[in-house]
Amino acid sequence: MSTPSLNDLIELGAISEAQGLQGQMKVRPHSAEPVALLSSKTVWLSLIPRRDAGVSASVEQASLIQYKVKSAKMHSGNVLMALEGVSDRDQALALKGARILVARDAFPKAESDSYYWVDLIGCQANNLQGESLGTVIDVTENGAHGVIALGEAQTKEVKQLVPFVKEVVQNVDLANKTLILDWQSDW
Repeated sequence: MSTPSLNDLIELGAISEAQGLQGQMKVRPHSAEPVALLSSKTVWLSLIPRRDAGVSASVEQASLIQYKVKSAKMHSGNVLMALEGVSDRDQALALKGARILVARDAFPKAESDSYYWVDLIGCQANNLQGESLGTVIDVTENGAHGVIALGEAQTKEVKQLVPFVKEVVQNVDLANKTLILDWQSDW
């Protein structure tokens, strides 16, 4: 397998600590339900700064390293992961802080009426009256539900935060990259 572009990889978590003596690692997932992280057979590790830190990321800068996943399971809010080639605590500690990335096409198929948030980024949001509310710049979790950040795609300037709940999100059309929201532009 050739090294993918960073644009083809999605960051799903970061190694926070070694676990035990056999090379297992605690991974802090970026999602409350890390389905893609738990089901991945191959991951890429990178120690470069995050994309949003203002650093121009390239494959050369990333020095991505591919690992086959031996096991991954949930444990106390973290994912315990074992990778081929990492067989002791010292090797696991050397990877502390590494970001874990997975190819988007390796994600399991989402259930109906479920979406990977990364797929919503870049969608055009319109309200029921047909007014443009902006582009989805980010989707985050606030504890109770997801929150969609709408704004200008080029500047990444957030104009509105909208709850990602059934009462507001009326339609998601990933094929056409559009969302229909029961929301007003002046709210």
